[in-house]
Amino acid sequence: MRLSIHSKVFLTLLLACVVVLTGSHTFVQWSFQRGLVEFADAREQERIARIIERLADIHQREGSWRPLIEDRRLWFYALNGRSDPWGEPRTAHPERGPFWMRETGSDPRAWPPQRWLDQLRQHERPAPLELRLMLLDAQGDILYGRSDLLAKTRRYLVEVEGRKIGELALLPGSPVPESAELHFRATLVDRLWIIALAMLLLAAVLAYPLSSRLVRPVRAVQGVARRLAAGDFSARVPTHGGDELARLGQDINALAAVLERNEQARRRWAADISHELRTPLALLRAELEALQDGVRPFDRDALDALHGDVLRLERLVDDLYQLTTTDFGALGYRFADCDITEILASDVDAFARTFREAGLTLEFDDTLGEPILIQADAQRLSQLFRNLLSNSLKYTDPGGGLYIRLRREAGRLVIDFQDSAPGVPAEDLPRLFERLYRVEGSRSRQTGGAGLGLAIAHNVVEAHGGTITAQAAPQGGLWICVTLPVKGTSA
Repeated sequence: MRLSIHSKVFLTLLLACVVVLTGSHTFVQWSFQRGLVEFADAREQERIARIIERLADIHQREGSWRPLIEDRRLWFYALNGRSDPWGEPRTAHPERGPFWMRETGSDPRAWPPQRWLDQLRQHERPAPLELRLMLLDAQGDILYGRSDLLAKTRRYLVEVEGRKIGELALLPGSPVPESAELHFRATLVDRLWIIALAMLLLAAVLAYPLSSRLVRPVRAVQGVARRLAAGDFSARVPTHGGDELARLGQDINALAAVLERNEQARRRWAADISHELRTPLALLRAELEALQDGVRPFDRDALDALHGDVLRLERLVDDLYQLTTTDFGALGYRFADCDITEILASDVDAFARTFREAGLTLEFDDTLGEPILIQADAQRLSQLFRNLLSNSLKYTDPGGGLYIRLRREAGRLVIDFQDSAPGVPAEDLPRLFERLYRVEGSRSRQTGGAGLGLAIAHNVVEAHGGTITAQAAPQGGLWICVTLPVKGTSA
């Protein structure tokens, strides 16, 4: 049987209450029982003190223990104090007293009587205090008692005016509870069980809504997770407080926000690709239909126009492929020790002629003047540099140029690409590395760019543990700053 989290929380709270109530009930019973025993023991000590007072009074009145030995009624009076032996005839019957006064046995001085001693031993019941006391004189001779029981007794001194006249010996045993105590204990135990059951019922009544309240945020998270799985990325978890459930809701909301942004980017990406592919295909279709309808003659110029459209479409597909292979640090990277100065200088040399033909200057300033080894994929780095060089070549006005500088800063390698006008508006700088994003105006698609070069550059730099940023250049154009970790430093 599968239990819901609501049921589990409810049962957990209820079990905790049961454990607490059981422990409390057990502790209260133990404490009460211990207190009752201590109370009975204290009462027993008080009774022993009164018995000692009566024994001392008998000895002081009679002058010795002999009258106590000859008249057993004095011994009974000392034990229970219920009748005054000097106020009644000595022939009074003991049948009116407690049960232990009703049988003397063969030896009147043998105490406790054999019959009661056998019954107590047989049933192992607590013995009355009177049957556990024995009397000895000052020399230790038994006046009332049994010699075979003296070894286990506890002695109490009997004195008259500071003079020892005897000892009272107490046999070990539990005090006999009185009927009122037994009734009180039984009543208290019953009431404790009633209180425990009432508290358990109250705990169940309180635990059910409390468990519902505790589970409510979990159900909210569950509902949002289901909406996210169904594609509704606008779903959010209402969060309150700062506990673990609130932090879980915040994490779910952060995940939902990322998924929503990714979904929006995916849709924008699909729309942009469709738009970029639709334009060259529409031009190609128009050219072909014009040739079919005879509107345009089929000659060399027509073939060159068709070939140009195919080349633009091919460049776009190739840029998309490069972006795909570099996206999120693709597995095609092969890292090894390479000299970045050599790679950059080689790419600059490859573009030098093209820049001169376009009326642009290309300057490479290697202020370090020494090889710089980094862990990188040489082909991907060359792809990065060529994209940046090609981007400046396309968008820089004739008469301007590109200035490249290589330097170290805070243990990392920094490469600056600064070109001349036209520049990029400040509001467009943060979006330059988005795929298929192009700046409207002078740096537009007039040269056939699809807005993927900087996105590819961004992926390559990130795969190498570096950063790439864009800002306005002092020469009036765009300043691309690439930062890469040097070998032996962390990204």
